Amino acid sequence: MKKKTVTLGTARAPDGMRIYAVGDVHGRLDLLWALGRKIEDEIEHDRPADWRVVYLGDYVDRGADSAGVVDFLIEASGRDDRHIALRGNHDVAFLDFLAAPDKEGLFVNFGGRETAASYGVDLDTGSLAALGASHAALVSAVPAAHRAFIETLPYSTEIGDYFFCHAGIRPGVALADQSPDDLAWIRNDFLRHTKALPKVIVHGHTPVNQVEPKPNRINVDTGAYFSGRLSAVALEGTDLRVMTVEGDADWPG
Repeated sequence: MKKKTVTLGTARAPDGMRIYAVGDVHGRLDLLWALGRKIEDEIEHDRPADWRVVYLGDYVDRGADSAGVVDFLIEASGRDDRHIALRGNHDVAFLDFLAAPDKEGLFVNFGGRETAASYGVDLDTGSLAALGASHAALVSAVPAAHRAFIETLPYSTEIGDYFFCHAGIRPGVALADQSPDDLAWIRNDFLRHTKALPKVIVHGHTPVNQVEPKPNRINVDTGAYFSGRLSAVALEGTDLRVMTVEGDADWPG
């Protein structure tokens, strides 16, 4: 029997449900706050029968307020479990550094200094002694609730005909059998795959100039930390709508 596949034109959200999927935040609390308010205002105004907000991972590194982003997500998901935060590769790397400092790792070399600074720590990698001291200071500074929250984040979620994850999937592998490494890290093997998949994959991880709807996937990462644009897609029935906030929002930070 031929396996069922769907494409963007045929994929449906569950009846009566609106799904928002938010791209990579990377420490841009200002943009996340603005987009979050825009989403909440829509929900309050439109009153959909049900809704979900799925955050596609990479909350930390590069931007100025990773700690504030984690606080935002803890508050949102604690207030209503229809806010669903997934795990990205930078979130994994943050946990890895807290467990064991690595001067050559992703955290140190791709935005971890900004993350450490958001917790009040100057990340010094000039020597092994300095790295060790910085690591100890960061471990002490990160609230236990932040670490516990990131440690419990799932790598994926499925809603209707959509599969949400940070980076993508391994083509040819059943969705239930996808590895955490692929869900958080995969790039070329997934991005180059043009055939239909069991569900339409909604992902981030690879920055693009604008939200990129393809027949088999939707890329929502518009490079918030360097572009100043944080994007989301709203999925309802078979409809797709793009939402974007730009620049420095008027936010209480």
